[in-house]
Amino acid sequence: MELAALASAAIPDLSPTGVVGSPDDPRDFSAAVVFDRQGSRWRVRSPLHEEAAMRLETELQVLSGFTPGIRAGLPFRVPSVAGAVRLDGMRTFVYHDMPGEEMELEDLTELGGKTPDDIGRVIAAVHALPAAVVENADLPVYTADQFRQRRLNELDQAATTGRIPAILLRRWENALEEMELWEFSPVVAHGDLHEDNLLVDQGRLVSVTGWTDLHIGDPAEDFAWLASSGNQEFTDQVVKAYWQHRSGGTVQDGHLLRRAVLAAEFALAQWLVRGIAADDEEMAAEAEAMLQELEADVEEHGGQVISAAPAVEPAAHRQGAAAAGIDDPADDEDTGEGTDDDDGIIMDHTRSPEQDGTDDAPGADQSVAHGAASDDSEDELAPDELAVDELAADEAEASHPSEAVGPDDAEDPDDAEGADDPDDADDVSSTDVQKHPEEQGDAENDNSEQGFSGSHAAVPHKQGPPTTALDLDEVRQLDIRRATDPS
Repeated sequence: MELAALASAAIPDLSPTGVVGSPDDPRDFSAAVVFDRQGSRWRVRSPLHEEAAMRLETELQVLSGFTPGIRAGLPFRVPSVAGAVRLDGMRTFVYHDMPGEEMELEDLTELGGKTPDDIGRVIAAVHALPAAVVENADLPVYTADQFRQRRLNELDQAATTGRIPAILLRRWENALEEMELWEFSPVVAHGDLHEDNLLVDQGRLVSVTGWTDLHIGDPAEDFAWLASSGNQEFTDQVVKAYWQHRSGGTVQDGHLLRRAVLAAEFALAQWLVRGIAADDEEMAAEAEAMLQELEADVEEHGGQVISAAPAVEPAAHRQGAAAAGIDDPADDEDTGEGTDDDDGIIMDHTRSPEQDGTDDAPGADQSVAHGAASDDSEDELAPDELAVDELAADEAEASHPSEAVGPDDAEDPDDAEGADDPDDADDVSSTDVQKHPEEQGDAENDNSEQGFSGSHAAVPHKQGPPTTALDLDEVRQLDIRRATDPS
């Protein structure tokens, strides 16, 4: 009901008659769809904290860059802001109605028909957007190596939590150190693409929302949610359609899906770090439980392919080797200098700011001891000796691929300056809603640093607000001030 009142304050001519919940991230936003007397629908999004408020302000800058010409050339609808109202120093935005409805991921992948082609066409269109849409909003721009270096920094930061299985840390590091995997051409990426931001009408994908994390970087980020869907046939169809619309069917990046799988897995580590940073133990524990499930899958089945060097031999293979009389490599693994057992292997990502493609990355320790493999040798395990036919296997030494050096001036998204004051945006009407002085929040910081959340395809599905319609004929008479605390 409060969101309906805020909507009527943001748009004076709006006379709400009802409201239903709208799917969104409940930790970041309150969201609802408001109905008015003319039968129109308006989506309202209200931030719950400063970081979420910055994301909405960023989205406003992005949407203002979608000129009529750009919008006309897209195969989908993009939101437009109709008005805004300030509460507690943060702005709540009201958007014009968008066609289509959200669908659960499983339902979306089972639609069949034109759906895979629609999704592939949409992603291709996003990746073909002009770079100016990102640059004019002062959002992050990465080269391929800068993006990889940022992931390495995030891996170091995640390892310091001590709550990520060593097998996963080693698995992800192997992929990040495989230079061939990261030879991609950066594109404009949505950055938060998943089923909740795709609206479907009569079996066709018609609208795309959630433009808070736009950046120039790895195209694989926009496929991470599909890589974690569990429907490989559907994912392959989408990728095939993507290349058809992007390059006439020519596959220009043979490692796209491998990086997408890595992004989906690594999103769990990002979710854990975020929960710890927010002192949200429930969120952190949820991420840790999912990481343990992933660890079990990798141990038992090897997991999806993300690197040429597997982090661990699947249990089924080890059992087969044991039956054939082959020793378990884990039992014979040589622990040289700088390494320990699986629970205490040391990895040293010593990178100076001049070498690092992501200067001043927050929380990224340059030399961190954690449960990942040594940086000086390959992590693929090989048995020291074979018991079959009394043949001795020579010990294999593999040189570690050297790290590419990122440019000195690499831009970190967390260091990107905030967008210009959106109060000056021509297409948004803004109304201040004042609270009692003792409850008034701090003034909005228009120059706050812009964060980058990356994909959350593997993050637990969000629980949307209730969908019970309310009768709000008299909503315009509501006093939307909150009562002062009598204490």
